[in-house]
Amino acid sequence: MQVKPDNCTIVIFGAHSDLAARKLFPSLYQLALWGHLPEEFRILGVGRAELSHAEFRLKVYEKMAGLFPETLPDETAFALFSARLFYVRVDFTEIDGYYALQKELMDGAGASGICTNLLFYLATPPGLAPIIVKNLALAGLGEKDGSFGGWRKIVVEKPYGRNLQTARELNTIIGDVFHEERIFRIDHYLGKETVQNIMVFRFSNGIFEPLWNRHNIANVTITIAEDFGIRDRGAFYEEAGLLRDIMQNHALQLLASVAMEPPVDFSADSVRDEKAKLLRSIRPFTPESAWQSVVLGQYEGYRSEKNVAPDSTVETFAAVKFFVDNWRWKEVPFFIKAGKNLDVTVTEIVITFKCPPQNYFGPAESCSYTANQVILRIQPEETIAIKFGAKRPGESVITDPVYMKFDYKTSFAEPGVTPYHRLLLDAMAGEQMNFIRQDSVEYSWAIIDALREAVGGQPPETYRVHSHGPESVQRIYE
Repeated sequence: MQVKPDNCTIVIFGAHSDLAARKLFPSLYQLALWGHLPEEFRILGVGRAELSHAEFRLKVYEKMAGLFPETLPDETAFALFSARLFYVRVDFTEIDGYYALQKELMDGAGASGICTNLLFYLATPPGLAPIIVKNLALAGLGEKDGSFGGWRKIVVEKPYGRNLQTARELNTIIGDVFHEERIFRIDHYLGKETVQNIMVFRFSNGIFEPLWNRHNIANVTITIAEDFGIRDRGAFYEEAGLLRDIMQNHALQLLASVAMEPPVDFSADSVRDEKAKLLRSIRPFTPESAWQSVVLGQYEGYRSEKNVAPDSTVETFAAVKFFVDNWRWKEVPFFIKAGKNLDVTVTEIVITFKCPPQNYFGPAESCSYTANQVILRIQPEETIAIKFGAKRPGESVITDPVYMKFDYKTSFAEPGVTPYHRLLLDAMAGEQMNFIRQDSVEYSWAIIDALREAVGGQPPETYRVHSHGPESVQRIYE
């Protein structure tokens, strides 16, 4: 963990949301318990319900006790944390509530900085972000207001818009109130230990980076699969679909991490420069290329889910073949497969290397069976495996695949922190390495918009629950 951040107040819009209950309050409580939060801090919940400070504290406790009882060692420890919790009722669309919020913030007692250093966290539906930001500015709470002595930052949850146009509009609205270095667009994947380890694996090991190019790598496959459906997110999924929910952010960020060029240094700007350059290099889709490169699917029974239209054409599965048109990766296919209700829950990156020029061992087709691979497992296991060929015992010289594996749990004594632990601290400290910059958001949307236009509204193919996806998915690998 880094040095403790400045004294501050963390303002959580959407204090009654599932995100706040499951991620934000438990993470902040544990950070306080571990001594990682500032010496003086407040957490101010903002919501539409009429609650006193005491009622809000009780609700937070009951939620945490119900969801994560193991995080509450005793009531005394929570009582110390609870004393830092406060609440303000705000109708997000009405300016009067923001003046009440300003008064609560400015009246806060405590050490220097607790009133003027403000971290706003928007744990709200994405459509409310422009309204909240504009009202913060009207109430004099924006970062560009200039009438205060400390800092003000904002954390925005995905999705950042619904397409390139709305993403640009949102960036403009937020950019009018906060400088780019004070805007933290969160993608929790970037806070995962295993995702952060991708750059370490590539750039700190001399045996891998020299091979990381089109001369040695045959293809890269990224899988983000879940063995469950949309659960209670029917309304959201009808609005977003899998391309907007997963492909535009998580999947393309993983692609950028594994394919980016080495940065000039390990600063946030340098790393994010290279990710942006990589996203700019992805080949645009056309109607002709889309047929060979894109398969969309919808699992059986999706149309019967709660808040889903009976004739919905929303995709719950996508398999896409991308090409990166730069010197390093020219004509190397990057396959991304993501979906709901598939046969397994896993997120992993598989780098498959080219076969040797001549095969001496076993049948001619055996290379595809024993091709060297680096397998970066993001979740649920946190592992890195290297697959290579070895001689099968016996008189015949036949090659079989074997694996060498590294596992975070068995290799390190100390447990890793969760993404929200890390990202909350990073935002308070002003460290933007693990957040998405404005240009990368827009490049990603340009890719997805072109993909959707190229597909031309073609309805997704139905696939069986707990299968590999649509039967036609194999065509993109040919």
